[in-house]
Amino acid sequence: MLKGFRDFVVRGNVVDLAVGVVMGAAFGTVVSALVKDLITPIIAALVKKPDFSGFSFEVNGAKFLYGDFANAVISFLLIAASIYFFVVVPVNSLMSRLKKEQPVVPDKKKCPECKSEVALDARRCAFCTSTLSA
Repeated sequence: MLKGFRDFVVRGNVVDLAVGVVMGAAFGTVVSALVKDLITPIIAALVKKPDFSGFSFEVNGAKFLYGDFANAVISFLLIAASIYFFVVVPVNSLMSRLKKEQPVVPDKKKCPECKSEVALDARRCAFCTSTLSA
């Protein structure tokens, strides 16, 4: 039973997933700092009110902090935009430059008689039974 567990933990997918989770958490911290320390002050300079946490209303003694919710939504949108524009777009651009075009190798040829597609190594056409040249 422990051997199976050890094989499961040491298997490549689990280790890769663990590394991805740790790297994702570290990257999340970096992106949160980017939004909090750079992007939010830019918005504050433009709008003059970057913090909505003070906005709320009460109904029968229950306090609804819709300002905190607005802050969370704005933070999420800023983080998503930051990840898209600073990570996804550059990585996609880099991958498209690194991707080499694979030449298309034909796996079929046309029969000279009936113009049907047949396998390259076929000696007779499956449709009209004419003899095909090599």
